[in-house]
Amino acid sequence: MDPFVTPQWLAEHRDEVVLADARMYLDGRNAQAEYLQGHLPGAVFVDVGADLAEHGQPEGGRHPLPTPEHFAAAMSRAGIGDSTTVVAYDDAGGVMAARLVWMLRTTGHRAALLDGGLDAFPAEERERHRTVLPAAEFTPVPWPRGALATIDEAAHGPVVVDARDRTRFAGHAPDPVDPRSGHIPGAVNVPCREHLQEDRTLQPVEELRARFEAAGVVDATRMISYCGSGITACHNLLVAEHAGLGTGRLFPGSWSQYSHTDRPVETSPTS
Repeated sequence: MDPFVTPQWLAEHRDEVVLADARMYLDGRNAQAEYLQGHLPGAVFVDVGADLAEHGQPEGGRHPLPTPEHFAAAMSRAGIGDSTTVVAYDDAGGVMAARLVWMLRTTGHRAALLDGGLDAFPAEERERHRTVLPAAEFTPVPWPRGALATIDEAAHGPVVVDARDRTRFAGHAPDPVDPRSGHIPGAVNVPCREHLQEDRTLQPVEELRARFEAAGVVDATRMISYCGSGITACHNLLVAEHAGLGTGRLFPGSWSQYSHTDRPVETSPTS
């Protein structure tokens, strides 16, 4: 299954999938409250911070991966089972919901992002009540070691890609969240939000591939993806796969872990 599906595909397969709203905000807004203000019909709510991460500590980053048991329990409560196909979306072009899709795909489940997300449907079609599905059986599966990169591997990886915006990557201003500014030395910047067009649908595949190749990513199986805390880095992994470049690895701790160490940091040259 491709990591992205269109609204047309969803309409044709709606009865065969669980639709999951996995939005998340960095500005203090409550994702569940926003979900209740309007979500796609029949979509269950998945809490990215609570369901898809453990409580973060500086040494592990803000959003470390949950235990397999934690993740399984959350999926079960949402009505997602071992054989469920999941289509996830958010209101940011998929950069947040990508975490859910990556976690499911990495553990052997069928899942994809809805291209365009919430914005692909008229506001008048949205529902304002919580969708509750019957609990499903979701078997805990260990996180595959080959899908993850440690902080040491990220510090010395052959192709390390930072999904954050260009300002945070450059590191010339105080980081808005983490204790140090800049990026992992040697990393290249492929901002995940720049994969999106104005309507928050993906750029054409040829352009996506060209963006990665321009950054030196011609084989994503050699790529380690990171961001602020391991959320939007998943979007870069899914887009690279969608573009035919292969499947890379996630550094879950990302900058929120790295910046709490005394390891060297790099800033971009000023123009």
